[in-house]
Amino acid sequence: MNVLNVIIAIMAGLLIFRVGLAMLRGLARPAPEPPPPGELRKVKIAYRCSLCGTEVRMTVAPDTDPDPPRHCLEDMDLVAPID
Repeated sequence: MNVLNVIIAIMAGLLIFRVGLAMLRGLARPAPEPPPPGELRKVKIAYRCSLCGTEVRMTVAPDTDPDPPRHCLEDMDLVAPID
């Protein structure tokens, strides 16, 4: 019974070590390069029409700081970036 406990402890230790090492390797990777111009990028921005109150959530855009959409022939107001 004592040998079985030692084997289980060694296996658990190896499992914890491998999981920890995989997590550290994931943190050490550099950030990916931004996509080339013309491709869509992920954004999370909310806009509201000041005239009628319509709200729009933008999830993809050609750049990270897109122009506000138009509604009721006016530019919509930035509500807040969604985090």
